[in-house]
Amino acid sequence: MKVRSEARRSAIIATAAELFKEAGYERASMNELAKRLGGSKATLYNYFSSKEELLVAVVQAYATGHLAEAMTSLTTEQQSENLKTVLLRFGESMLVVLTNDGEALSIYRMIIAEASHSDVGMLFYRSGPSQCIEALAKLLAQAMKQGEIADADPQLRALQFLSLLTAETELRLYQRQPQPLERHQIRQLVNNAVEMFMAGALVGIVK
Repeated sequence: MKVRSEARRSAIIATAAELFKEAGYERASMNELAKRLGGSKATLYNYFSSKEELLVAVVQAYATGHLAEAMTSLTTEQQSENLKTVLLRFGESMLVVLTNDGEALSIYRMIIAEASHSDVGMLFYRSGPSQCIEALAKLLAQAMKQGEIADADPQLRALQFLSLLTAETELRLYQRQPQPLERHQIRQLVNNAVEMFMAGALVGIVK
């Protein structure tokens, strides 16, 4: 029964993702979703208490799920690794999905389109990015205590690093069908971001 329930839940999320991309979050209805799934609206509410909860599940499945994997590299024991090594691994884990996952890009575009006239943008932010920023800020705060980088606002530093990490891929949001990047290209983009971040973060360190 549990396996069947999980399969049904996955089917609902997949169908909802397609509906949200086609109609937009605000215009998509639970009635239409039930029709596409061949069931009832009551059945949908057995799995998701609201359309908002369903959106969060879609976002986590297609757009922010990769952040959980990336964040494991920030929360594991770092006794033998320096900050630069951790940031390189974290950045590569993020960009592999951000540059090569068409579904994630489609959902992200839908979120941006809807954000100006609904709460969908903040639902997206709270479902993954905000947690990623907090985990990164915690790592950077620890690095500051250990003298690896200069003292500063950890959360601001986290935002700055993420901005550097995506600076060279932002153009892809405006391209109709951006081409996937090879692994060596992703590594170079990440290295560029980490090198620039570390150069700025070391300013003020007394040798």
